[in-house]
Amino acid sequence: MVERKPYRDLKGFLIEKFGCRVHKVPLDAGLTCPNRDGTLGYGGCIYCNELGSGTGAWDRRIPLREQLLRGVDFLKRRYGAEKFIAYFQSFTNTYGKPDLLKSLYDEVLDHPDVVGISVGTRPDCIDDQLLALLQSYTRTHSVWIEYGLQSANDYTLRLINRGHFSHEFLRAVEISRGRGFHIVAHIIIGLPGEGRADVIKTARFLTDVGVDGVKIHLLYIQKGNELYRMFKKGDYKPLELDEYVGLVCDFLEHLSPQIVIHRLTGDAHMGRLIAPEWSEDKQKVISSIVNELKSRKTYQGIYCGRY
Repeated sequence: MVERKPYRDLKGFLIEKFGCRVHKVPLDAGLTCPNRDGTLGYGGCIYCNELGSGTGAWDRRIPLREQLLRGVDFLKRRYGAEKFIAYFQSFTNTYGKPDLLKSLYDEVLDHPDVVGISVGTRPDCIDDQLLALLQSYTRTHSVWIEYGLQSANDYTLRLINRGHFSHEFLRAVEISRGRGFHIVAHIIIGLPGEGRADVIKTARFLTDVGVDGVKIHLLYIQKGNELYRMFKKGDYKPLELDEYVGLVCDFLEHLSPQIVIHRLTGDAHMGRLIAPEWSEDKQKVISSIVNELKSRKTYQGIYCGRY
């Protein structure tokens, strides 16, 4: 018997939904971000780099279709995956003209083993026309929309140069709801100035908003961005492993048990990590979180409804 996890994990959710092993194929469509091209600002969030949390495949001139085929082949061989979700990961994947976006989405959705599409974007880069386009795919595919929130604290969003505030995230979720989407929020633990109370506030905010999934990221440092410069000047100190584990558990304890946990940590691109070094051992981080929840005798959502 497989031991039940103290949180609602993505692997179990996917098997329950599709009846087989499903993996996401990360894609880089060559899009950018309004917080980098001058529409809102330049340089992006303080932690962002020139790859936009993606693969950099577009800059290496790998066509979108080829990215998908390579990813499918690798995931079949490495993990025995049977079906796939095309994940538009890099930068802001609703930031473009609808005709262009439709051509990009269509290019990967005609693969027979692709059962869904996941579109990573910002809450201020969505409107009814784009949502209608995404909704049109729900007739044949599972459609996920992933909104970067990072924190429910507006002072933090201003500090990290996010370029939007929590009310814009709330609006994006509200106009996305009822369209057949799986709505995912991205949050970051370890943001400058944030502690336990801030993390719990974000968990309660997402519970109240009613998202379907959450991706938890660690704030790590890579060369070439504002966070790296802050780190070099001594203005930012990354979390230790036990601090991160404790905050993730605090977050989970106050998050609805119905929300699917898409990830518990994040990892930098190979060769780019500056700190913290412990983040490179992803499995150790995940097992430490599970063990801490067991040690506390708690689980995801244990404190929901107690405030």
